[in-house]
Amino acid sequence: MNPDAAGVTGYRSEYMSSERGVALVTGAARGIGYAIAQAVAASGFDVALASLETAAPSLEPFAALGRKARYYPFDLADLGCHETLLDAVERDLGVPACLVNNAGVTSLLRGDLLALTPASFDRCIAVNLRGTFFLTQETAKRMLAAQSSVPMRSIVTIGSANAEIVGENRGDYCMTKAALAMMNKLFASRLAAAGIASFEVRPGIIRTEMTAPAAARYEDFITSGGVPMPRWGEADDIGRAVATLACGGLPYMTGTHIDIGGGLQLHRV
Repeated sequence: MNPDAAGVTGYRSEYMSSERGVALVTGAARGIGYAIAQAVAASGFDVALASLETAAPSLEPFAALGRKARYYPFDLADLGCHETLLDAVERDLGVPACLVNNAGVTSLLRGDLLALTPASFDRCIAVNLRGTFFLTQETAKRMLAAQSSVPMRSIVTIGSANAEIVGENRGDYCMTKAALAMMNKLFASRLAAAGIASFEVRPGIIRTEMTAPAAARYEDFITSGGVPMPRWGEADDIGRAVATLACGGLPYMTGTHIDIGGGLQLHRV
């Protein structure tokens, strides 16, 4: 057999594996996080869903897929909760083979950059950047210490098109998302030799509760040609992208980002 063909066959066998270990998804009670959790479960992961909400989302879709799923109320901004969460996930399901950093907040109030308040700024930093970095750090330590036989281990961070596209009315949000882009590269560099990949997924205009307050403005922007593929993005679009990465669909890649925004990032003039 052609060596190249043998390589492809071997890769496909690994990629189609039905046992991928555990995926921990933050901000998973609803919206994009819940869609991601279902997508990775459909791809063979057992799933730990963690979110600020005390009420658990339905876990029936996961049972229907034949996957284990647990929900953990969790405040990402409270660093003292991180080890407690990971201890519980490890006890109930196992050490995560995939961490999806989805939890995040936007500005308390969109408006003039010169009116941005310390309270809004500090909140974005605490959740989007500080909390995400230190949860990733602790998870990475446990991944490195674990004996794992799963075909792929990864960290996937949900960034934003605003890592590069200026959103002047939500400057604190934009700055934290830009910082997460560098965080992704840093962890990719540190973990690549251990076989742990790190990716960033940048959603464009996605139909969620976060975008609902500006829905009319976004609708006008989309229909007037602001998005080359003229439709709203859906949470499932992000879920599919994350599942592809988590499953090893792009096995010779780390430290880069993928734009899921219908071409929003093209900056057409």
